[in-house]
Amino acid sequence: MRTVTKKELTDRIADTLGAKRTLVKDVVQQFLDEIIGELADGNRLEFRDFGVFEVRTRKPRMAQNPRTLEQVPVPLKSTVKFKVGRRMKRSVQNADRAKDGDTSRPSQAEVESAAAQDAAGRNT
Repeated sequence: MRTVTKKELTDRIADTLGAKRTLVKDVVQQFLDEIIGELADGNRLEFRDFGVFEVRTRKPRMAQNPRTLEQVPVPLKSTVKFKVGRRMKRSVQNADRAKDGDTSRPSQAEVESAAAQDAAGRNT
């Protein structure tokens, strides 16, 4: 597995679209800044088939230092949670199957089951 940087992604997008790299870089950075701003405001971001970003607040609690066994207060903390969307989940699972040498496609029953779960998840 390798690390892909924002620069590599913007270069790929620029090549695909035939656009200037600086424009694509600015658009990608503005998009990321908007995501950060919305999450900082406590908003939930939903990108269909990709995933959902939302802010979760962890309650303050008491923890224990494993070395000294001393009780330590842990303050309230906000974190970002990401729930994987349907399309990303399927793509990653298909990539795993390809790595394992299983090139078979999912059965019709698996596809229908996944579709039913997706529909049920959107209705709740």
